[in-house]
Amino acid sequence: MLVTALTFFALLVHGYHPYAEDGGVYLPEIKRLLDPGLYPHGAEFVVGHLRYSLFAPVMAGLVRASNFSLEMVLLLVHLATFWTTLFAAWLLAARCYASREARGGAVALLAVWMTLPIAGTSLMLMDPYVTARSLSTPCVLLALVGALRFLLPQFEMEEDGRPDRRRGLALCCAGLVGAGMMHPLMAAYGLGAVLLLGAVLSRSRRVRVWGTVVLGLTAAAMAAGVQLSAPPESAVYQRVVLTRDYWFLSQWHWYELIGLIAPVVILSVVAMGQRREGDAARVALARMAIAAGVTAIVVATLFARTSMATHLVARMQPLRIFQVVYVVMTLVLGAVLGSRVLQRRPMRWVVVFSTLAAVMVVAERRTFPASKHLELPGALSGDDSADPGNPYQRAFAWIGRNTPRDAFFAMDAQYITKLGEDAQSFRAIAERSVLPDFSKDGGVVTNKPELAAEWLQGQVAQDGLGTEPDARRITVLRPLGVDWVVLEREVATGFACAYVNEAVKVCRLP
Repeated sequence: MLVTALTFFALLVHGYHPYAEDGGVYLPEIKRLLDPGLYPHGAEFVVGHLRYSLFAPVMAGLVRASNFSLEMVLLLVHLATFWTTLFAAWLLAARCYASREARGGAVALLAVWMTLPIAGTSLMLMDPYVTARSLSTPCVLLALVGALRFLLPQFEMEEDGRPDRRRGLALCCAGLVGAGMMHPLMAAYGLGAVLLLGAVLSRSRRVRVWGTVVLGLTAAAMAAGVQLSAPPESAVYQRVVLTRDYWFLSQWHWYELIGLIAPVVILSVVAMGQRREGDAARVALARMAIAAGVTAIVVATLFARTSMATHLVARMQPLRIFQVVYVVMTLVLGAVLGSRVLQRRPMRWVVVFSTLAAVMVVAERRTFPASKHLELPGALSGDDSADPGNPYQRAFAWIGRNTPRDAFFAMDAQYITKLGEDAQSFRAIAERSVLPDFSKDGGVVTNKPELAAEWLQGQVAQDGLGTEPDARRITVLRPLGVDWVVLEREVATGFACAYVNEAVKVCRLP
C-alpha cells in the first residue's frame, strides 16, 4: 500500500516527459519496429544502437499484445518501473532496519529523490521517461535483495527449520538476467555490486579484506585490458567522444566532484560503525557501495582521460555504478530521517516531505519550463491552436500530421538546447527523418563509431542554417536529400512556410 501510494506521489512530483532527453532516443526505434516504413532517411541513427538490448522489441511486443497505444504502454511501464524500484527499496530497507519509521523514511526519501542527478554522470536515479535503464534499475536492486537473502538467510526458513537460500539465489540471478536483457552495461555494474556484497559479507575477515581488494584490482586490470585491446579511433570519432564531457573527470565542475565524494563519506559513517546484531545487511551494503564507488573513481581516473589514444573505457562510463551508490546513500539518509527525526509524528512527515517534494518540483519546472508537467497520452494529438504548451513540440506534432512520411528535415543541430525546447526529440514526436543532431545523435555515434563521418556531415550541413541565405541552404541540403527545414521564427527566408508559431516555422525547399 505504501509503495503504491509513493509511486503515484513520485509521478506527481517528478512529472512525466516521454519524448524528452534519452526517452526521445529510445522511442523512435520502438516506433520503427511497430511501423517499418518510418524514418526512411538516416535510419541508422534510429535502429541498431540498442542492438545489445531487448528493450525496444519488448516494448513493441507489449503494444501488439495489449492493443494499447504506445504512449499508454510507456506510461504504464513507467509507473510499473517506479513501483518495482520502490518495492525493491522497501525489501532492502526491511533487511537493514527493524523499525517501520526507518523503512518508511528510506523508501519515501527515494520516492522524493527519484530524479536526483548522480554527480556529473548525466544519469538520474530514475528518469522521468522510459528507457532501458528504467527496467534495469529495479532488476539490479532486486538482485541485491536476492543476494542478501542468499548470503544472510537466517530470516528465510524452510519448513524443516533450515535456511532457505535457493529463493535468494534465484531472485539474484533473475534480477541480473533481467537487467542484462534490458541494459547489459548497467547489468555488468550490478553484477560487480553483487560480487562485492558477497565479499564484504564473508564470515572470514581475510576474505572480506582481500576479496574486496582483489575484486577492485580485477576491475582495474579488466579496464587496462580493454584499453590496450581497443581498436584505433578515427579523428572524427575522437571529435565526437570529446563532446561527452561527463565521461571525463577532468571535465567535471568542482561541485560535481563533491557528488562523488559526499556519498562515500556519508556511507563511511555506517560502514565504519560498530557492527551489532541485525546490522549486517546495512553495514554490508554501505561497505559494498564504498568499495564500488572508490573502484569506479580509480578506474575513471586512470583510463577515462581525454588524452588517451583510445576511449573505450571512457565509453563504458565506469562511474555509472554510482547509481547503486546513490540508492544505498538515499536509503541510509531516509532511514535516519524517519527513525531519528520524524519518528511517529505525522505532521513532521507531512512538512518535511512536502518541502522536499516542492524542491524537486521546482527543479523539474526549471528543467522543462515550457512543457507540461505531466505529458500524458494524447497530449500532442489535439488542435495546435488550443494547446498552450511547448511550441517546439507543437511544431513537431504538426509535422507528423501534415508532412509526407518520407519527408527529410534539417534544423539547427543544437536544437535541443534552445530556450523553450526542453530537449524534446524531433524524431520521437514528428516521426520523420532528420539530419543528425549534435547531442543525442552524437551519443548514438559513440556506440556506433561507423556513423561518425555521417554525423559530422550533418553538423556541417546544419551549421549556420539560421543565418545563411536561401541559395546556400539549397546548395548544402539538396544533395543530401533534404526537402524540409525547421527554422526559428525570426529567420529570414523566401521558402514557403506551411506552419509558423511563436518559436519556429516549418518550410519546404523549392
